[in-house]
Amino acid sequence: MPDIVSLFSGCGGLDLGFEQVGYTTVWANDFKHEACETFAHHFGNVIVEGDIEQIDPYTDRSIPDCDIILGGFPCQDFSIIWKRPGLQGERGSLYKSLLRFIDAKHPMAFVAENVKGLLTANKGKAIRQIIEDFQSLNPGYLIKPHLYNFADYGVPQFRERVLIVGIRLDTGFNFVHPQPTHGNGECLLPYYTAGEALEGVENVPLNNEHLRTTERTRHIIGMIPEGGNYTDIPQDSPYYVHGMISHVYRRIKRDEPAKTIIAAGGGGTWGYHYPEPRPLTNRERARLQSFPDDFRFFGSTTEVRRQIGNAVPPVGVHAVATALLPLFLGNYEHVNLYEEQERLSRMTIEERIKMF
Repeated sequence: MPDIVSLFSGCGGLDLGFEQVGYTTVWANDFKHEACETFAHHFGNVIVEGDIEQIDPYTDRSIPDCDIILGGFPCQDFSIIWKRPGLQGERGSLYKSLLRFIDAKHPMAFVAENVKGLLTANKGKAIRQIIEDFQSLNPGYLIKPHLYNFADYGVPQFRERVLIVGIRLDTGFNFVHPQPTHGNGECLLPYYTAGEALEGVENVPLNNEHLRTTERTRHIIGMIPEGGNYTDIPQDSPYYVHGMISHVYRRIKRDEPAKTIIAAGGGGTWGYHYPEPRPLTNRERARLQSFPDDFRFFGSTTEVRRQIGNAVPPVGVHAVATALLPLFLGNYEHVNLYEEQERLSRMTIEERIKMF
């Protein structure tokens, strides 16, 4: 089955989604010690801890050849909840390490993941530059970006992320982004709701510690209805706050997918239970990210929160991983991808993103 080289691996959400479909991760990298501990626990001794910019894929013979490269390159400089410096940000150009590895290993395909804010960073210049850079790689790649909402693919969470899929031109495999499987339309499965995802979670022993919650916080949360957030606190209340992001004191709504689970933030950003007036545990957050209950996260409560919030929901990428399998099995109709690339080059980025 296809071999993966994984960059910016974190705790392994993207890898897990592909491995659950039949892929195997043979080499990985991340710079966070605790994330590497988590990754190694589940995928074996294949992860190298360290700065990706200090690793040379052209000369390092310990990095194996591979069929596909996965990379959820750092998103903070593209995220809509930050200031979005984009390519000018300290971490915005780290995707170039992904370029180096693809250029050195010539995989048949790659998948790059990032936040929705990538599409509008630098007034749209960031995504255009990234696509141009990927296209310019030798021997050439057909680039197909698409904005996914992972709730549409069976994850109990509304989470929008950009997946950039690149297919090597000489393979002749015309990848098509998979259609949604879940939603409110005809012929779709119903959304997997937060209430369904959290059933029985109290019986899971791993990473399920409750946070210490002050009486003040419990009182504030108790003022917020199911599915609400800080804006539901009455303005004449001494607990009223204003000018905050929508994540603050957000409570789950049991009959729909949760809102986006985030990785970090100050007071009020953990995500909150309903009907219990408390923050979600990390295991509950992991359930909403579609991690299995036997997936153990290493590190402090705050560090585990970061790993979960930064991860790609494994179930959310099953459809993409499955759609790519024919490329590696050789059972597909060959097309001229050079002509397809020429056709796509005449389209705007917005038009390409909306294509399946």
